[in-house]
Amino acid sequence: MALTQDELLAEFESMTLIQLSEFVKAFEEKFDVTAAAAAVAVAAPGGPGAVAEAPEEKDEFDVVLTGAGEKKIQVIKVVRELTSLGLKEAKDLVDGAPKPVLEKVNKEAADKAKESLEGAGASVEVK
Repeated sequence: MALTQDELLAEFESMTLIQLSEFVKAFEEKFDVTAAAAAVAVAAPGGPGAVAEAPEEKDEFDVVLTGAGEKKIQVIKVVRELTSLGLKEAKDLVDGAPKPVLEKVNKEAADKAKESLEGAGASVEVK
């Protein structure tokens, strides 16, 4: 069953920008073409609302220590493990919370650091 041009446009209009981008990549691979101009033309019907719907995926995260909790010494140890800070610098970071522990790390590293810090009793926020 073939779709009409209007039906295809309606489908594209309902897609997020990420889904549309994945479609364009698949289209380029399947038919061995470059559809850069078509991607702009297809994205245009969505208008400004489509851009607001699909925020860009972040690939860099900051791990921010918001509080040391009751086990401050354990938190200092974990901060030292996660960073290359010495004892005094790690203690100052923990005492001065909220402060970033890691900056511009990938999602996996941020989640692992958050888990370690929370396991030690700290309050952590990933931005």
